[in-house]
Amino acid sequence: MGMFNWKEKSSDVLQQGGVIGPDERLPWPQTAVMGIQHVIAMFGATVLAPILMGFDPNVAILMSGVGTLIFFVITGGKVPSYLGSSFAFIGVVIAATAYAGKGPNANLGVALGGIVACGLLYTLIGVVVQAIGTGWIERFMPPVVTGSVVAVIGLNLAGIPVKNMAAGNFDAWMQLVTFVSVALVAVMTRGMVQRLLILVGLIVASVIYAVLTNGLGLGKPLDLSGIASAAWVGMPAFTAPVFEANAMLLIAPVAIILVAENLGHIKAVTAMTGQNLDTYMGRAFIGDGVATMVSGGAGGTGVTTYAENIGVMAATKIYSTAVFVVAGAIALLLGFSPKFGALIQAIPLPVMGGVSIVVFGLIAVAGAKIWVDNKVDFSDNRNLLVAAITLVLGTGDFTLKFGQFALGGIGTATFGAILLWALLGRKR
Repeated sequence: MGMFNWKEKSSDVLQQGGVIGPDERLPWPQTAVMGIQHVIAMFGATVLAPILMGFDPNVAILMSGVGTLIFFVITGGKVPSYLGSSFAFIGVVIAATAYAGKGPNANLGVALGGIVACGLLYTLIGVVVQAIGTGWIERFMPPVVTGSVVAVIGLNLAGIPVKNMAAGNFDAWMQLVTFVSVALVAVMTRGMVQRLLILVGLIVASVIYAVLTNGLGLGKPLDLSGIASAAWVGMPAFTAPVFEANAMLLIAPVAIILVAENLGHIKAVTAMTGQNLDTYMGRAFIGDGVATMVSGGAGGTGVTTYAENIGVMAATKIYSTAVFVVAGAIALLLGFSPKFGALIQAIPLPVMGGVSIVVFGLIAVAGAKIWVDNKVDFSDNRNLLVAAITLVLGTGDFTLKFGQFALGGIGTATFGAILLWALLGRKR
């Protein structure tokens, strides 16, 4: 099996601050621990998206694992990516199902039909890219555009931890304690501990949180009762899709946003690894499209390559696809374990918020790194204005409505960057 042939690197590489490429791996025990860290990185958002749409979070976790493994197989194990719940669907799903915002979604099936249609459209786009190559993408998306789009993915998400994950002053201070903990682990430690900065920082911050709340009564206490009462093994609530033309027309165009996200992510990973992954672009779109169809077919959300996990790769310099096979397998098992879901949901929200601040920040900086590595010249007004406008569109979540369909933040920024680049190049 070609895709399962990773070159094993010894742990000494970590001590020397080396890079582990997509086709390499650490010994299996370390690879497994890295896999757990990736599961934790994707967990908050992959559980949050279904909750916001009234889907079953355990199905979403299970389908994120299945989707990641499908993506791995279709890309031949060449593209390191985790597939988690996409936030691009939230607006259109709520519009299509008239979801009120609390509890299970009564019209879940209709939304699932739309998600399957979206996955099909996305897969077809991938087939076209696979057939005619990515040269046209290169022309439309030079480094100034891809750097801006990658940066925007991080900046657009910044409001989530800052606005929604800290209820009061104590929580805000706890976010600070968390990101300082992660930063200290990243800078002051070496080897495997340094590579597990997200996981170790999260554990340290959770312990400090428990001491301050349960011990000193400062904030909302850490509540572990849900873990004790949850079953070890249980079936998630699968739901079948219902195909309704209106919902399908509303939700299918999200494929364009997923293409933009996936493209930005592949550009980011290419910039970080120094390996050109553009040849796998068509396969990556097909993999993500098929995973979205499978997920929607069982009651899960649409899936997308996850920026959170790219942030973790940027911090750890471990790009091994073996890590994502482990992460996908863990998520698949966890989908059948309510107890694990309860454990992750017991992590205090401000601690998750502090970790998110770090991860989203790392993505934003990965975008700037694309500019630096490609020596983008900002004394050229074309480059300057494309980057300037794109960053504010994405960060400010600039939204355009076309009838029922809304294109927000990351979508408007991506298309804005591509169209501006084309428009401003006309006179040359």
